[in-house]
Formats: sequence, structure tokens, C-alpha cells
Amino acid sequence: MNQIIENKYKLDQAKFLDKVHVFAPATVANMICGYDILGFAVDYPGDEVIMKKTEKLGIEILTITGDEGKLPLDAMKNTVSHSAWKLFCDLGLQDSFGLSIELHKKMPIGSGLGSSAASTVSGLFALNELLGKPLSKNELLPYCMEGERLACGAAHADNVAPSLFGGITLIPSYEPILVRSLPVPENLYVTLIYSKVEVPTKDARKLIKDKVQLSKAIKQWGNIASLVAALYENDYEEIGRSMQDDIIEPNRSLLIPYFNEMKSISLENNALTFGISGSGPTVMALSKSKLGAENIEQKLNDFLTIKEIEHLSFVSKINQQGPYIKH
Repeated sequence: MNQIIENKYKLDQAKFLDKVHVFAPATVANMICGYDILGFAVDYPGDEVIMKKTEKLGIEILTITGDEGKLPLDAMKNTVSHSAWKLFCDLGLQDSFGLSIELHKKMPIGSGLGSSAASTVSGLFALNELLGKPLSKNELLPYCMEGERLACGAAHADNVAPSLFGGITLIPSYEPILVRSLPVPENLYVTLIYSKVEVPTKDARKLIKDKVQLSKAIKQWGNIASLVAALYENDYEEIGRSMQDDIIEPNRSLLIPYFNEMKSISLENNALTFGISGSGPTVMALSKSKLGAENIEQKLNDFLTIKEIEHLSFVSKINQQGPYIKH
């Protein structure tokens, strides 16, 4: 990355901004059948970052809100600043001025909604905007992945790619990293239910088996291929049929209270499909209308309230923009 930047970019400091305010969206990683290679962004929730140039050299986090005190203020230990500082240094600006960051978490931490990814993307997107947009999103992506390495020990892209690019993304290759944007059906809505139980990504990844039965692998490959085709064909029924998982979900679902009951309720109320968002505990149901998604949200809210499970819920379209400047 250093050599690419050194050879290609001559920064025009006249284009630098003093302050930017950025929103980056939450994401649904895996899309049930596409572990580590598929994901989509949602309109909300998400994270917000305010970044400013400072005369004081270095990078510092001034404040974090919405995290209940869980996140580190140490800039080298927080994804919002860790990757941004690496890019800042790779551009050779560390001796020119400094950066200050305010991070406003608008989504639960450890929810399976790409909390760390939204922070990373918001920080890097903000820095790129501050510097006059010298890098493309493709060039920002490897830095975003380094934020995921810090957060959970694996530089995967199924959260950061959709948060950065928006829409539905496919990662067909990690070496080299490639991202493909897939079509988004116009009337596709997602219902998200976050039950307030802890399922850390690192712990959830430990539940994944190293070996998979060939028959299950073949079925999963077929589901992924069918899903991609269905997105291009705008075939809602085939989208739902394809988004099935017999490899990851059976183990991870054990960590989510009433998973099977919520799945049954959603499918009985015309959900196209139901599964885990990322590593959980958030679950997701897809619908082909806003009204259908809101009905499923209400049914699941009523069920969890009866079961005395504290939770949050959201209904959203697929976010096709990714991060943006707030004015």
C-alpha cells in the first residue's frame, strides 16, 4: 500500500478541509449462505464521526458516545482511529498536522451489525474527505480490513465492504482482495432484531468447524450461486430459497435466545428468509415490502416482550450509498 500511495498521490493541501462529519451504515454480513464473502448495508443504524485537523501532532479520540464506556479512547486500540492513522502516516502527513475524532455510536456493540466496521469505515471515509478525496473506495478497502483485524483478529471484508461501497457486495477473492457490487431489488426490506445478549465475534468464530461435509459444501455453493442469479433476475422467491445455511447457522444459532421460534414466526408471516446477521445475536428477516417487514417486526417484538427478552428492532431498505457527509 505504501508504494502505491508514494507513486500515485501528490496531495493538494489547498483542498484539505478543517472538519468533516460522516455517517457510515451498519451491515448484515454473510447473508446467511455467504460466510465471509457476502454482505449488505442498511440505512440505519450506523456510526457517526466528526474529524478535525489540529495543530497538535498525532491522533486522538476526544469523546465516544453511545458505547456505555466499552470502547477504548486509546487511538491505537480503537478501530475508528487505528486504520485512519495508518493511512495518514502512509500519506506522509504525520509531521504536518494532527487529527481529533469524536465517535458517536448509533448502534449496539457486539450486535452482529458490523459495529467495528462502521467505526472503521466512518474514520477512513472522513479522513479521505478531509484530505480532498485522494483515494478511491477500492484503495480505502485494505485499510478498512485492517480495522477488522484489530477488532476480531481476522481481516475479513464482509462487513467493511458493504459499509464502504453500499448495497450488496460479493468478495470473490481475498488474495488479491476483490469486491463486486450486486443488484439490489427495489422492494427488498430487512427486519433486524437485536436481543441484548453478548455474542463476541471472536467467540462466535470459534464455533465454526474446520471441516465441512462435501454434501453440505456443495449445497452451500449452489445456494450462493443461485442467490447471485436471483439478485440479477429480481426473483424475490428465489432470493429467499437460496439464503439457507446448514454449515454455520446450526452452531451459532444456539447462542441466540428463541432463534428457532423467531424463525418460525417470521416465515409464517411471509418472510422471504430468516437468519443470523453476521455473528449474531442480531437476526434478520427479508421481505418484499415495507409493510411486510414492519409486520414481522411487530410479531417478533410481541413475542420477545412476552418472553421478557430485552431487545431493539429496526426496519430498513438496503443502503446503496454507503458512508456520506452529514451537513
